[in-house]
Amino acid sequence: MTIKRNEFLKPLSREHHHGLLLCWKIRIGLKKNVDPERIKKYVDWFYENHLIPHFEIEEESIFPILGNEHELIKRALAEHRRLKRLFESTEEILKSLSLIEEELESHIRFEERILFKEIQSVATVDQLKLLELSHTESKFIDNLTDSFWE
Repeated sequence: MTIKRNEFLKPLSREHHHGLLLCWKIRIGLKKNVDPERIKKYVDWFYENHLIPHFEIEEESIFPILGNEHELIKRALAEHRRLKRLFESTEEILKSLSLIEEELESHIRFEERILFKEIQSVATVDQLKLLELSHTESKFIDNLTDSFWE
């Protein structure tokens, strides 16, 4: 089932696609027994360059459409906090990578299938246009310094 995404939310959905690719890369790396430090280096780069700005856009421009007291927003914010802790953890890297892979994919699926659907149903045209102004999508440029997943 394809979800009809509002034009103003499509850039964020494309960013979600890159997050799902990150999960895939982690899975492949773990399956191939790649040194966790190599995977972590890439994951840190992705977090710093893509995920932090993505979370900020969601938290500052999208989540307020429903409000921080809305149950779906509370869940999304809690998942953001949990993911930030996992990404920033320097203990038990293998375990953290495994949890990032699982929890990030689950979080993205939740936002795409449930949260964005709800936001689309209540957002005004003005709110969506404001989102367009606050978020300029840049072309995703991957870090291929160490393509451990190949």
